[in-house]
Amino acid sequence: MSMLPQPPPDAPAPPPSEAAILSRRKWKWLWIVGLGSMVVLVASPLFLMRRRGCYSPVREAVNDARQIGLALFEFETEYGKYPDPTTIAAVRKETGTLLSLGTTSSNDFFRQLIAAGIAQSEPMFYAETAGGRKPDNIFDTTHALEKGECGFTYFLGATETCNPARPLVVARMIPGTDRFDPKPFEGKAVILKADNSVTSLPIDKHGHAILLGGNLMDPHHPIWDGHPPVIAWPEL
Repeated sequence: MSMLPQPPPDAPAPPPSEAAILSRRKWKWLWIVGLGSMVVLVASPLFLMRRRGCYSPVREAVNDARQIGLALFEFETEYGKYPDPTTIAAVRKETGTLLSLGTTSSNDFFRQLIAAGIAQSEPMFYAETAGGRKPDNIFDTTHALEKGECGFTYFLGATETCNPARPLVVARMIPGTDRFDPKPFEGKAVILKADNSVTSLPIDKHGHAILLGGNLMDPHHPIWDGHPPVIAWPEL
């Protein structure tokens, strides 16, 4: 059998084939996409705050409140109103969920967001509280938003025509009262409003969140338009 002639040692390498060029371009593109994903991760606000040591519970609570706001608005679009006792049947019929959908705590009402497939994680409901704990992100039929995994208080009764500044979700209220705990969030109360914006309000020495010079939780405050909410505190 005849042998093919071998090129001399100092001969230049042959040009790459078209297939080799395409393969290199493919891997280069994948590398760029992967690097871009890493940049997005590193640039995320919470990631940066933790790395730089300037992370704070109030910032986390504000970000979580924004996520809850988006979920509430999507729920209202799909079911015609925000989660309340009357939406439980509709959620069960639509989803067939076996989650516990009670009517007592904010955990109960926020479970409707999970059951509806709108909220896909538990950590968005976390806000630093005494007695609270980081959610484990397990939301099967018996473990969704367990006691201590939710730090936000939910105000029932809001409608799409209510005062845009009316609170929907707040942190951190003292359960069973109309007062706020100033310790977790640097003397501030975190407020998700009906216009889907989030703000922080100062808490006075009596534990009241102050808006427009008055106690936010005063039933006569103009923010409520004469219809103060039913309050659902988290289970702590």
